[in-house]
This record gives sequence, structure tokens and C-alpha cells, in this order.
Amino acid sequence: MLLTDTHTHLYYETDQEKQDLLMQRCFALDVKRLFLPNVDVKSIAMIDQLVLKYPENCFAMAGLHPCDVKEGYEEQLSIIYNSIADRNIFAIGEIGIDLYWDKTTLTIQQDAFKKQIAWAKELNLPIVIHCREAFDEVFEVLDSEKDEKLRGIFHCFTGDLEQAKRAIDLNFYLGIGGVVTYKKAGLDLVLADIPLNKIVLETDSPYLAPVPYRGKPNESSYLIHIAQKVAEIYGLSLEEVAEVTTENSRKVFGV
Repeated sequence: MLLTDTHTHLYYETDQEKQDLLMQRCFALDVKRLFLPNVDVKSIAMIDQLVLKYPENCFAMAGLHPCDVKEGYEEQLSIIYNSIADRNIFAIGEIGIDLYWDKTTLTIQQDAFKKQIAWAKELNLPIVIHCREAFDEVFEVLDSEKDEKLRGIFHCFTGDLEQAKRAIDLNFYLGIGGVVTYKKAGLDLVLADIPLNKIVLETDSPYLAPVPYRGKPNESSYLIHIAQKVAEIYGLSLEEVAEVTTENSRKVFGV
């Protein structure tokens, strides 16, 4: 069995011994492919160090998180973009719009989002979208940028069925994480009408830990609990869910 965590900030753990233990726990539970979203300039080196240690297992993204789109964001974008030429990058992410923390930055968030979508098209890479309380705004940008090159993942998808279908119609997979295990989230009802070949699995560690670890720091090894819940929803074996979602991740990232 081979499980793929399509979105983990495992590199936030900077203690090398603890980081190695996190990786070993992943391997023990067949989580052997981990995709690392970038959030700002300083996380570039953190991601690169983890990829260097685990080149067969860890895969880098490049992008500026919408919560980090603030005054001076153009310089951060420039540094991140210029880093790509010397690195092996599999997606532009995580990028998008977040109106939960600060609605006043919407205009510059939209600008940064569009600029990074342009990178993805230029480099023929998928994008990984962060969308929090901003589905309308994200879809507005995606509709304006829609073409045959626009593709990727709606990370941490928590929308309704209509939003799910709209994302899929725009050539995106749904990133399903720990929220699917929360009783009142309703994501299980949405997935009941979505084909398994349109989703990928993720943890977003160290955030959004699944049941039975809800409220505690998340880690990529907990992907097994997300996969088990998805298997329950679809009435399939854990192995089947692992096989299909890992194949979906290969289609997205090309590796």
C-alpha cells in the first residue's frame, strides 16, 4: 500500500531528531509520498533541506501563502520565483485568497494569486489553492484565468456540493483532509456525490488533525485516519483508496 500526503508542512519541525521520527512514523503507516507547500521566503530553505534528506519521498512546491501577501509582497514573489530555476518544483502553492484573517488585503491577494497562476502556466505546473471564506473570490479569479493549462488542487476543500462540482469542472481535484472525520462538517455527504478519482488526500500538518487527534498537533502519519474515513464513505478497502488517490496525485504533480 502507498499513501500520498499531498499537503504537509512537516518541515515546520526544525528539530532534526523529531523531524526524522515524524518521517519514520509516516513510513511505518505507508505514507511515503509527501508534497510540501511553500508559504513565504524563509520556508524555501526549510523545504529544500527536507527534500535533500528524503529525495525519494518529499516533493517541493513554490508559492506565497495569501496570509503572507502584505506590504512588500512583490519582493517576496520575486525571490520565490527566482528560486524556482535552481530547484525541482512540482506545483505553485500554496496560493489563493484568505478572507478569514484580513479582508483589507483582498486586492493585493488577488494580484498575487493571478501572478502566481501565470507562473504555473509558464512552467506547466499545477497550482495548489488555499481558499478560506473566499470561494466566490477564488472562483472569480479562476474563471478569469481559465484555459487548458489551469489545473491543480483545491487544498483543504470544505465547500458544498455545488462548489465541489464547480472546482472539478475547472480541472481541479479536491484535497481532502482531517475535516472529513469531523462529525458536523458535512464533507462526507458532499463526497457521497463526488467520484473517488476526483480527490486526493492530505493532512495540512501540523494543522487540522483528524479524529481521534482533533485539537492536537497534526502529522503526516495521521493520513491513515483520513484514508480510513474516505474508504468508509466510498465503501471501499483502505488499499483501494490508497491506490486511486495516489494515482490521482501522480496525475496532478506528474511524479
